[in-house]
Amino acid sequence: MEAFFAWFQWLYDETGVNLTYFYDSFDRARMIGGFFMTIWLSLVCLFFSTIIGVVGAWLQGSRFVWTRRIVQGYIQLFRNTPPLVQMYFFFFALGNLLPRVKNEYGYLEPLFDNFTWAAVSLSFFAGAFNVEIFRSGIEAVPESTREAAEALGYNRMQAYLYIVLPLAFRVCLPALNNNLVNLVKTTTLAYAIAVPELLYVSNQIWSDSVNVPEMMVTLLILYVALVGLLVWGMHRWERAIRVPGYGT
Repeated sequence: MEAFFAWFQWLYDETGVNLTYFYDSFDRARMIGGFFMTIWLSLVCLFFSTIIGVVGAWLQGSRFVWTRRIVQGYIQLFRNTPPLVQMYFFFFALGNLLPRVKNEYGYLEPLFDNFTWAAVSLSFFAGAFNVEIFRSGIEAVPESTREAAEALGYNRMQAYLYIVLPLAFRVCLPALNNNLVNLVKTTTLAYAIAVPELLYVSNQIWSDSVNVPEMMVTLLILYVALVGLLVWGMHRWERAIRVPGYGT
């Protein structure tokens, strides 16, 4: 392994191609940490944005008009404003309105850190699109299916969870797949509030080592691999749960 790392040092000395994260242990630790931070942030946002979509789509069918209006207002707000502006709003505006707490050293610090605000912001942003995606899937489920569930004694919540949502999920999975892929790519915006994800640590490395082209190629390869893995997994899942007559 040491010989492998030494080869990249030789490559830099001979050609000027400076892949510091291979031969410099400090840069290597930063890149690995940034990669796993991107994965963790993506997983958190994927989970919560999907939950927001499921709950929001159910609330859109509420009998109370103000519930439907609140959900629609949320959708319009987060779909019609830039995600970076939303992230700045949560981090700088809303974050400053919350009380500060003492840390272990006795200093005051924000109640929520930058990772938390990035996850909240991106989850709400993607969740607004997921609400509409799940709504379209729910509307594709025949009304006769809901009526059959009610005839079997299901209440509205039970019919939604056990009958309508599983069928709607199969219909909207391709669109959901696209939105979740976009969400993973949008996690790079967390760079703006100093979350140490891939783009942020790459910027630190190229600022120290002046190897911008090498780091840009590295970022491109890593994101192609990460998004490609997500797409492959979602397509496998889509084929596994396919039901004839629902979805594609």
